[in-house]
Amino acid sequence: MAREIKEEQRAPAFRAASTSGGELALEELRGRWAVLYFYPKDNTSG
Repeated sequence: MAREIKEEQRAPAFRAASTSGGELALEELRGRWAVLYFYPKDNTSG
């Protein structure tokens, strides 16, 4: 279920694959600056 996040709004808790091959939870970044970047699946017209 997609959910819109507006500017200045806190992101909901989530877990995602990390570039180091593990998994990262948003709560692990609490108290630090983080940049989340989302893009369409590779080789799609998005």
